[in-house]
Amino acid sequence: MIPVRGYAGAKVAVLGLGRSGLSAARALRAGHAEVLAWDDSETARDTAVAEGFAIVDLARAGAFDGVAALIVSPGIPHLYPVPNRVIAAAQEAGVPVDNDIGLFFRSLATDDWDGFDVTPKVIAVTGSNGKSTTSALIHHVLTEAGRAAQLAGNIGRGVLDIDPPEDSGVVVLELSSYQTDLARALTPDVAVFTNLSPDHLDRHGGLGGYFAAKRRLFAEGGPDRAVIGVDEAEGRYLAGQMAEGPNDDRVIRISVDRKLSGFGWSVFARKGFLSEYRHGRQVGSIDLREVKGLPGSHNHQNACAAYAACRTLGLAPRVIEAGFHSYAGLPHRSQRVAEKDGVIFVNDSKATNVDSALKALLAFDNIRWICGGLEKDGGLGGLAPGLAHVRRAYVIGREAAQFAIGLGAVDTEVCTTMSEAVARAVRDAEPGDVVLLAPAAASFDQYDNFEKRGEDFMAQVHAQLGLGA
Repeated sequence: MIPVRGYAGAKVAVLGLGRSGLSAARALRAGHAEVLAWDDSETARDTAVAEGFAIVDLARAGAFDGVAALIVSPGIPHLYPVPNRVIAAAQEAGVPVDNDIGLFFRSLATDDWDGFDVTPKVIAVTGSNGKSTTSALIHHVLTEAGRAAQLAGNIGRGVLDIDPPEDSGVVVLELSSYQTDLARALTPDVAVFTNLSPDHLDRHGGLGGYFAAKRRLFAEGGPDRAVIGVDEAEGRYLAGQMAEGPNDDRVIRISVDRKLSGFGWSVFARKGFLSEYRHGRQVGSIDLREVKGLPGSHNHQNACAAYAACRTLGLAPRVIEAGFHSYAGLPHRSQRVAEKDGVIFVNDSKATNVDSALKALLAFDNIRWICGGLEKDGGLGGLAPGLAHVRRAYVIGREAAQFAIGLGAVDTEVCTTMSEAVARAVRDAEPGDVVLLAPAAASFDQYDNFEKRGEDFMAQVHAQLGLGA
């Protein structure tokens, strides 16, 4: 645990008692703060009471009298589409609002660090797509190289639940826009921006607000090194803001669209080969085509970001390459779950928006595509470049028929349920085909989350193929 510093003897309110909220409450108590906890869920309140926390209705009049700060869980809106009533009351009372990420950065360093030979580092990863894979890949490479590393944030453990890092230790954080938007302290040593595509627009008041939330990690965090994907206009803008000029090697530009050789430091992938350039010279390369855990251009972008981050810590290219080859991939992200009679089955349930689903479609040929669910704003037009790879689409979800219409000329079958979609895909599949779950939609019309959807896909595949659980 990372005990929270700076609130000893003070009253601190915690709103939302899920994983991050309870973690923050425990860490605040460990730092000798007086915690006032609240959640609209009675079950969540009972859990907090069982751990000895005082429950206070933060919506009642006078609840913020004498309170030093309000700590908010990431799922609770603080500005758009409308502020939560408790947050609005805190703001009206002039009480600072923060989250567990802000508490983490203000509390991580301790006096013990003065005795370390090598100061611990924090690598923070954000972006629309690929941040989970990039974070996990960085952590895996570091661990395989013998570095003490911990994975936390939006993946792995809660940020305040990790162990205090040891001499030369590394903390790898995946940070969502919900987390970067509100944190009052953001001070990573290395910050990574993968890419940007429209998502969570209601929560951020549009695309500009969404990008602004990501940008805070860099503009307000002031990292020693910034690894920035420049395949979108926003990334190029951010790199330009962070760098003093093209030769400033504090900014490492990454791309899977073009060769980047005219900068101080860059990493790019073309036709399956990753290249590292410094001041016009190639200094490293990796053949990614045989890295089974990182299929497709989108994963090559993740590889470029992870490679660059690891290079900032002094790892040699061949050490990083070895880590790539032993990386098995994350569940529900281009996860190969079965192969039978020349047909491969891939679970990419995390492809919850059009951009991430397009990347999955472009990674394979001869696709039997299972898609559909709760369609997000913007329509399905962005999928067009990948539809030539699709032999047939099997559409699930409560609005499956409407979703199928949005796919235009693609050969579709309206299946509604996962079991029917998998059964029909298995029926039709031929050697060389890939049965791909890449929904291009949220899961909430049929499942609690994308993980449950992916688990159902895997269960249905195993059942259809007679592979057992």
